[in-house]
Amino acid sequence: MKHAIYQMDIIPGDPENNRKRVKEWLEKQVKEEKPDIVVLPEMWTTAYTLDQLDEIADSNGEPTRSFLKELAKTHQVHIIGGSFANKAGDGIYNTALVVNNKGEEIYTYDKIHLVPMLNEPKYLTGGEKHAHVFELDGIKMGLLICYDLRFPELARELALAGAEVIYIVAEWPSARKDHWKALQLARAIENQCYVISSNRIGSYDGVKFCGASLVVDPWGTIIKEGSEEQEETLIEAVDISNVERIRKEVPVFKSRVPEMYQGWK
Repeated sequence: MKHAIYQMDIIPGDPENNRKRVKEWLEKQVKEEKPDIVVLPEMWTTAYTLDQLDEIADSNGEPTRSFLKELAKTHQVHIIGGSFANKAGDGIYNTALVVNNKGEEIYTYDKIHLVPMLNEPKYLTGGEKHAHVFELDGIKMGLLICYDLRFPELARELALAGAEVIYIVAEWPSARKDHWKALQLARAIENQCYVISSNRIGSYDGVKFCGASLVVDPWGTIIKEGSEEQEETLIEAVDISNVERIRKEVPVFKSRVPEMYQGWK
């Protein structure tokens, strides 16, 4: 499965122009690279303009939901749609969306873990539903949003449910860039799955973001890495058969003794 990963420099507080940039980027990738799947970063419509979200966030997923579905259908490409600010009910959520190459919405997820360091809990509502596995082309996948990466329980639940790929969409700051890489390697190694991330680049409100989007294989080897300084596209095809092979070579899941893990299933 060939990926095009957008390490994007987001225009703060300008959803319309960010959607325009994504549209132009995706059209270029489809024409030149012919990916099976494209991946966008976290909060790519607005960036972390948290104090503006009441005015500029989507409402019940629109217009971003329809925008991504139309792009996917027109270009026959799967879209891991990053995440976007989404007003629903009485809250504003950090919502991820996955659309298949027929333009069908197959998965949504509201970020569970809100980042105290970026003041998310003041403006956003945490997700109330479990993350779960979805499928594209028969491949089982999971998706986490940024700070979720720090919680191994969440990735392990996805792996136990069969996830062969876990996507991380993020706006991860440069101040914690060493953690960004180390945690992805850990999640790949301990769950013996691919970890594929799209992190934004650039800065906003005094916070610089570290880019360094990654493709990590189930052995924990980095097979593609983005720059820490510039917007770019990472192109990489992954061989899903490596997941089964590595899980047989080092049978971690068969070696588990879950009754001995307090608080674990």
